[in-house]
Amino acid sequence: MTDERATGDQRPQEFDRGRDGRSTDLASGGGVPSWLASSLNYCPNCGGSLRFGAIVGEDRHRLSCPECGHIAYVNPRLVVTTFPITDAGEILLLRRGIEPGVGRWAQPGGFLEVDETVNQAAIRETWEETGLLVEPGEIIGLYTRLEAAVVTIAFEARIVGGTAAPTPEALEIATFAPEALPWSDMAFKTTAWALRDWIARHRPELTWPDELTGH
Repeated sequence: MTDERATGDQRPQEFDRGRDGRSTDLASGGGVPSWLASSLNYCPNCGGSLRFGAIVGEDRHRLSCPECGHIAYVNPRLVVTTFPITDAGEILLLRRGIEPGVGRWAQPGGFLEVDETVNQAAIRETWEETGLLVEPGEIIGLYTRLEAAVVTIAFEARIVGGTAAPTPEALEIATFAPEALPWSDMAFKTTAWALRDWIARHRPELTWPDELTGH
């Protein structure tokens, strides 16, 4: 694989990145990340070798199969997360037990499965990671991470059952008052931006650091 394979044209840079682009450090238009492109070698349709290049009718270079003509589109994955809010107005976070971001604070969440709805994924991931049953509420926001080829959706959630307990994915589970969040120890910028958006909506009198940390 050559470096060109992970590079698209620069056209997306011409468009407004929107609020979801705040959580990524990469410029738009870079094509498929190299770490992902290196694993895309064979056609899922016929098993032939994929080729990266121009394709008639496409507005950017794509991976395609010279044998059967199949175009291997590469799209981001959806990560579904929740911010459980206690009756006292505190925000539940977990200290991650796995990479990326091990040892740092984040909200419960994970990848949407192909056979479930976004709402189901929000409930399932929170249950698996914290032992709590939640009812997803309003969407806090959408956050793009070009580095990881994901789009994260963040829900505010109400705790309706279960008992919080550490799991392999959560070394510790804790609640924080909005004015006492661990800003300097966040696992992801998506977490920091979602918290900032939640606070702006529900506790507009509070402030947050100018520089939001996280990977």
